[in-house]
Amino acid sequence: QVQLVESGGGSVQPGGSLTLSCAASGGILSISAMGWYRQVPGKERELVAIIESGGITNYADSMKGRFTISRDNSKNTVYLQMNNLKSEDSAVYYCNANLRAISRAYQYSVYWGQGTQVTVSS
Repeated sequence: QVQLVESGGGSVQPGGSLTLSCAASGGILSISAMGWYRQVPGKERELVAIIESGGITNYADSMKGRFTISRDNSKNTVYLQMNNLKSEDSAVYYCNANLRAISRAYQYSVYWGQGTQVTVSS
């Protein structure tokens, strides 16, 4: 059973930093892209950043220069370093991965984590 488990969320003051982690496990054969999304109540989930297996990254415009996505392929883990946090960054952050698992070895499928809350407030 594939699982994506996020950690590292919490509360921080404006201007502060947090690092989120997301580890994928459970019969994984290969992972292509991994990403972070966020969602606030009443709004659609939005892209934060994506990283391909080769390390190519893509960011939402509002996160460029403040957030850094990285991954450790040996650990099937993706990270999101968030600096200079603003109140509008408060949201539930979700990771996802496009991966091939033993249970469905014939195709890549997208899996999601359960989400971790980030609150930026003074």
